[in-house]
Order: sequence, then structure tokens, then C-alpha cells
Amino acid sequence: MKNKFVFQPTFFKCLKGYNGKQFSTDLMAGIIVGIVAIPLAIAFGIASGVGPTEGLVTAIIAGFLISLLGGTKVQIGGPTGAFIVIIYGIIQQHGLSGLMIATIMAGIMLIAMGALRLGTIIKFVPYPVIVGFTGGIALTIFSTQMNDFFGLGITDVPADFLHKWWCYFQHTGDINWWSFGIALMSLLIIIFTPKISSKIPGSLVAIIVATLAVWLLDEFTAIEGVKSISTIGDLYTLPQGMPAPSLPEMNLKEGETILGIVQSLFPAAFTIAILGAIESLLSAMVVDGVIGDKHDSNTELIGQGIANVVVPFFGGIPATGAIARTMTNINNGGRTPIAGIIHAVVLLLVLLFLGKLVGMIPMPCLAAVLVMVAYNMSGWKTFVSLAKNPKSDFAVLITTFILTVVFDLTIAIEIGLLMAVVLFLKRTTEAVSIKVFQKEIDPNAETDVQLHEEKLNIPDGTEVYEIDGPYFFGIANKFDDLMHSLGNKPKVRIIRMRKVPFIDSTGIHNLESLCLQSKREGIQIVLSGVKDSVKKTLKKAGFNKVLSDEYICSNINEALNKAAELCK
Repeated sequence: MKNKFVFQPTFFKCLKGYNGKQFSTDLMAGIIVGIVAIPLAIAFGIASGVGPTEGLVTAIIAGFLISLLGGTKVQIGGPTGAFIVIIYGIIQQHGLSGLMIATIMAGIMLIAMGALRLGTIIKFVPYPVIVGFTGGIALTIFSTQMNDFFGLGITDVPADFLHKWWCYFQHTGDINWWSFGIALMSLLIIIFTPKISSKIPGSLVAIIVATLAVWLLDEFTAIEGVKSISTIGDLYTLPQGMPAPSLPEMNLKEGETILGIVQSLFPAAFTIAILGAIESLLSAMVVDGVIGDKHDSNTELIGQGIANVVVPFFGGIPATGAIARTMTNINNGGRTPIAGIIHAVVLLLVLLFLGKLVGMIPMPCLAAVLVMVAYNMSGWKTFVSLAKNPKSDFAVLITTFILTVVFDLTIAIEIGLLMAVVLFLKRTTEAVSIKVFQKEIDPNAETDVQLHEEKLNIPDGTEVYEIDGPYFFGIANKFDDLMHSLGNKPKVRIIRMRKVPFIDSTGIHNLESLCLQSKREGIQIVLSGVKDSVKKTLKKAGFNKVLSDEYICSNINEALNKAAELCK
């Protein structure tokens, strides 16, 4: 009997033997990763269609809860670029209350996944699907930032990709060159800062320099272009302190019910849950290799789920493990969840005491931060390398990518996974072979024979079929077609199943149908070399009612002797 899953957050395990030396390294790592998270949390909040406060609140609460209740030592949680597209879409269709409900639903799903021990299964999402939708999200994020990057001043940017770019081209004459200059300067700072020092986050340096530059130009010049550069404070109200928790406002339309809203939000919530699970567990797998540890995937999912249930009540957005911030934590010495908790405290202090300064950050600078995030997410090098792989894998990647960009993430993941499954089944079916023996069997090439001196003769009126691979729905019809194509009507058909690792319900049904049809035609079926696991499956399905145990032989010698008796 397997051990039952026990929810054991890593934080409490790490307290045993914790000392001052480890706290000092965790403290430094937490402060640094908190500083790195400031511009990202603000940028992700704004890009998602909520605001800077919501981004910071998400990073604070989710960052704290994921570190406290998760299953990894170094994971840093918070808002990520992967959620931007889906959050924006939910707000457009269902408003902020819809986003709140969808996030809570996603959190409940994540808790259920962890409780049902599905943490390891999530990791089996095909790599081309992950690369495809990640690249599609990156291009979508890049597209959403062009208005602020070039200072076009468009107040109502279309939501879909193609109309968005057509709108941009129509407003090329409205470029604010000062906004573009600030954005370009910020982008160059982000790119080149790591070449000077890997310890200093380029995005933070860019925000400080750009904010100072815009303030100085606005204060001491009368240039019209500078005056029209938007800042966070121009577009959003930044409260001093944490928002009070609140329930979602359910403004039901005529004929609309809460159950109906939940049903309409289910696909989006499921996408948030799956995306969050994939991103956090992939991040956890990567850092396991870096620090030589092993995370608890099911506890991690439950910790993520609790964070996503709590965060919406404070106006926050979906959160998951963030690989960039997690690697920053590791590189600066963080080795326990306490570093992640300190990172959340740093962000709380920013929200409480630096709200006015946050409001002065220019929007073109934030656009540059997100353009760099999109570039890092794009994985264009992986696209190039996967193009050299089997065409079917590349087709899954490109299809997922295009659907993510042109339609939405939910459709992209569904179609991408469906294509990957169909291609997997096709390859598996092609890998399964069926041999036909009609005269003799060479014992030197076999493993389940008792004699090795001379070839085994097949009795007259007997055909031997050997299945090499799983007997599942993909191969069942193939086997049926092969027998019909031979056109023979022997007295005995021996089916060698020594190389069949498992059989599914379709395979069982096919085998039962074959036995019954053969019986009507006066042909006896004999099974040979059936593995214990397959035999157990057949017995549970009641297969002995169709074919008695005397015709299920342990090896080919026994099956041939049985055939010889039947053919007399």
C-alpha cells in the first residue's frame, strides 16, 4: 500500500538546524530579489490591465505564502509574464470581479491537483507545447507595449493581435520621440547593466535613471514632448498601505446566475491553474539541479493554490513561481524559504513608504522592462533548435504559437496538447510491430522457448502471430486488418503476447471479438507468453468467459503442443 500524501511545507523543515550564518545570506538574497521584483511586479500589474498596486500586492502576499507553504527551498512567487495575456482577456470579458472568481477557482484546482498527487503528471506536458505558448505569450506582451514604448497616445488599443498592429501602423505619425528616447535609453540600460555588474538589476537602474531624467526635463524645461510623457501616477492612483480585503462584486445581468458565471469562467480558471502548475514546477525542476535538492511537487501545488485563493481578496492577480527571480535568489545565496519571505517584506515596505516615488516612473520605461521580459521569454533559440527536430514536433510548436498569438492561450494549450497526444499515439502505433509465422520458429531468436537445438515446426493448420508492443486501441485495428488481409482460415491461431507490456479496454474488446468470430468460423485462439500484469487485466475484465485458461499458455512450446493436439 502506497504511503498517503502528507502536506509538509519546506519552510518548517528548514527551521531545524537553522542558524545566524544562513539567516545573513538569506537576508541579503531576500533584499536583492525584492529590489529586482519591484519593477517586474509593477510592470506585470499594469500590463495585465489592473495597476501597479495590484502587481505589488500580488508579489507581497503570494510571495509570502508560496515561500511559507510551498514545497521548494528557494522558489520566489509572484505575478509573471505568462499570465498577462489571459488576465487581460478575462478583465475585458468579465471585469475585475470575474478575474477574482477565476483566480480563486484556479487556486482551488491547484490545491486539488496537489492533494490528488498530480504534481508529477503535470511535468509531462510536451516540450513543444510549452515552448509554443511561451513564445506566443512573449510576442503578445511585446505587442501590448508598443503604445507606451513609442508614446503613440492611443486611448483604446484593440485587444486582438492583428487589429492591434494595424492600429499602431495607422498612428505612426503620432510617435512621441521623447517617449521613444526614454524607452530606448531604458532598454539599453537593461541590456548593458549585467555586462558591468551581474549583481545590479538592470531594470531597477533603468527605472531610477529614466524617472530622474523625466523629472529633471519636466522640471527645468518647457519641451512639449516631455510634458506629454505618461507616468504611473498620471494613470493610476497609488494608495498608501495594503488594500483592505473585500469580496467580489457580483453585478448580475438579467437572467444571469452565479453558477452561469462560474461555468463561463471555468476554461480560463483551468488555464490559469495548468499554466501556474507548469511554470512553477518547471522552475522547481531547474533549481533542483542548481542547488542539488529535490522539491515536493504536490506540496508546491498546494502552496501555490492557497496563495491564489487568498490573493484575489486583496485585489491581486494570479501568481506562480518565477524562474528569473528564483535564480536571482539562488545566485545571491538564498537557500531557504526565509529569503522569499524577506523579499515579500521588502516589497511591502516599498508599497507602504515609496508610493509617491513609484507614481513618478515613466510608462515608456516600464514598456522597455516588459519588452526585455518578452525577449527573454521568447526562446527564439529553442525555436531554431526544434526546427531541426522531427517535423511533427515543430508543427505542434508552430500551431501552439500561432493560436496563442491570434486567438488565446486556452485554445492554444487545448489544440497543442491534442496534437501532441495524437502524434504520440501515431508514433506508438507505428512502433508496434506484428509478425506472422506460418512454417517454423527459430529458437535462437526467441526467449520463451524451452529447447534451443533445432527450429520449432508449426503444425499444419496453425498460424502464429506475434505482437511486439502495447496492445491498445491504436494497434487493435491494425492487428485485425492484418489477419483479414491474409485471407487464410487455419484451425488454430496462436497469438504470442510475450512482448505486450499492457492491454487497454479497446485491446481487450478486440481480442474478445476475435475469439468469438474465430469460434463462429471454427478457429481456435491460443494465447502464448502472456505477462502476469496483462493476464491480471484480462481476468479482471472477465476474459475467461470468452477464452478458458487452458488456451492461455505460458510459452510457445506449450502453445504449439496445444495447437498440435487441436489440429489432429
